[in-house]
Amino acid sequence: MREILIDPKVRPVLTRKAPTSRTAGRRSTRRLAGVAAGVLTMALALPGVANAAPVTVIPGLPPVEIPNIPGLPTPSTPETPQPPSTSKTPEKPAEPAMPNVKTSTGYVALADDKAHTIWWWKDGEIVKKMPISMGSDKYPTPNGVYHTKEKYRDMYMDSSTYGVPVDSAEGYRTYVEYATRMSWDGIFIHAAPWSVEQQGVSNVSHGCINVSTENGKWVYDNIPRGTPIVVRGTIGGQYTGD
Repeated sequence: MREILIDPKVRPVLTRKAPTSRTAGRRSTRRLAGVAAGVLTMALALPGVANAAPVTVIPGLPPVEIPNIPGLPTPSTPETPQPPSTSKTPEKPAEPAMPNVKTSTGYVALADDKAHTIWWWKDGEIVKKMPISMGSDKYPTPNGVYHTKEKYRDMYMDSSTYGVPVDSAEGYRTYVEYATRMSWDGIFIHAAPWSVEQQGVSNVSHGCINVSTENGKWVYDNIPRGTPIVVRGTIGGQYTGD
């Protein structure tokens, strides 16, 4: 065997072995894990963790929750566009104009058959409106200008006042309350609790204006004699008396 003499003054040169791809991958993974751990440590040391949001900070690693840092703007979440609304709020029907009639009491009333409603004005301002039921097609309430007359806290009404015998098939004799006369031929505005379901909807009376007991009392208590009541829109022809 040959002896190799090594000069003690000469240091041996060591050649570093090139890392394999597997070794490099492990080192890269360790570096990434170290960076992620450092970021996580910094996140835990900062305030505002309650408002943390998940953010992917290292490619290839799970998301790390990074808290909002005081003094820095918080990224906003983009809003999802909403489709335009197609629903419309129903418009409130406009109140009618006060009839142009003379009044000595300051009050004016309008009973409109289409709306099945009576409105009351005082000195030009609406003060009350009520659902009503006027005369049926067989006994329609005539259109025109009436004026309130005598009042009855309660009374009996019967069909004989307009020519229909009480004992006939179409006759009746009915007890009513809070009756205010509108015409001398038997038309009143009065309480009619039996027709409350029709009031504001349809006409079922024999010509009178039916209202609820509460509304009949309001008319009885507040409307002076001589107040004009305008009736319009019925199929009852024209009222000419007063």
